[in-house]
Amino acid sequence: MSTYVDAVRKIVPYRRVGQVTRVTGLALEGDGPDARLGEVCEVVSGVDSHVQFAEVVSVQLGRVVLMPYGSTHGVGVGTRIVATGEAPRVGVGRALLGRVVDAFGAPLDGRGSIVTPAQYPLYPAPRNPLDRSPIERRLPTGLRVLDALLPLGRGQRLGIFAGSGVGKSSLLGMLSRNVRADVNVVALIGERGREVQEFMQRCLDVGALGRTVVVAATSDQPAVVRARAAYAATAIAEYFRDQGASVFLMMDSVTRFAMARREIDLAAGQPPTARGYTPSVFTEIPALCERCGTGRGEGSITAVYTVLVEGDDHNEPIADTLRATLDGHIVLTRELAHQGHFPAIDVLQSISRLEARLLSDRERALQARARTLLASHAKHREMVDMGLYKSGANPTLDEALQRMPALQSFLRQALDEQSSTEDTARGLAAALGERG
Repeated sequence: MSTYVDAVRKIVPYRRVGQVTRVTGLALEGDGPDARLGEVCEVVSGVDSHVQFAEVVSVQLGRVVLMPYGSTHGVGVGTRIVATGEAPRVGVGRALLGRVVDAFGAPLDGRGSIVTPAQYPLYPAPRNPLDRSPIERRLPTGLRVLDALLPLGRGQRLGIFAGSGVGKSSLLGMLSRNVRADVNVVALIGERGREVQEFMQRCLDVGALGRTVVVAATSDQPAVVRARAAYAATAIAEYFRDQGASVFLMMDSVTRFAMARREIDLAAGQPPTARGYTPSVFTEIPALCERCGTGRGEGSITAVYTVLVEGDDHNEPIADTLRATLDGHIVLTRELAHQGHFPAIDVLQSISRLEARLLSDRERALQARARTLLASHAKHREMVDMGLYKSGANPTLDEALQRMPALQSFLRQALDEQSSTEDTARGLAAALGERG
């Protein structure tokens, strides 16, 4: 009997219906229905009663603003809007591994449908901060510069900050192949259509693909779909974390997520503030990033977010917000890229906030010495290049000039090269003239 009682309770005795009163760009305004913020609605248009879905982005007295998941073509004044009572969710399960899906969890790879046993909400309630266990275990990346000087821990959140064409995607590819997590979740937000296929072919080998879920929303899709893809990828990562897995989440890029949120918020009527971004953008970014990290059990989400700094300005609002939110940042510079130094990571501008907890005493000593030599070389480089420096005047600089070729060789790494933690430690010691 209980099954029938539950079924009866789920029956909606009436339908909440409104109609479109205005179409502006990619947004719809309606005089109803009586819907909640974030609720999914049906937009029924045309003589053939074509149905597409839209999400409520603003609610006012007698006015609802929605953004369709598809095109607004064919929608006009009087088009019917029907509330579904459903909040945005995505299907989750192990069947997603090895697949490429869109923001709704539908397959893009042409390999048949995906059957998922459960659904996770895109906008869950914030987690209790006391439910997070400390980050104490390292997550080897296979990249010498990171493992030796900018270590990554299980459950840490790290940002990769760079301008366009400096090697962010290549660095993500190296991480996706080399990091030994149980599950990889890759979110490609606002990418060019061709880059999705290229990422699959160039950045994922057969071994990595089998434990990877790729969530893609290209730049030609509506802003609400691009933003949804970021939430969906995070929800999928949360599912695997709740199953006790070590999850490695990569999002390229959080800047395009912020741009999508700006479009949504402007359509909802929010005023623009810093660099045209709306106030909600600066609350949505921390809310999204805070969903990652450790839990009470074995599961964790280690997250890497790329940040496309506009005009190579590392102090623009999105970059500032991410630096204040994340547990560390990696800065890629155009100067190193032009020198053929890849990965083009500027060690002196980068930091891992958990390095003191993750490195041993000897590793910290080697790291501090390497940073000292790199800083001394950077400070006096112009004087050395102009021939104004006299050997012997500065012992630290003398050592930096002696060790720099070996240090630079250590920091460079080919795209298909992987270094174990032990080899990395020995390599840094050798570059500094010490025994491994």
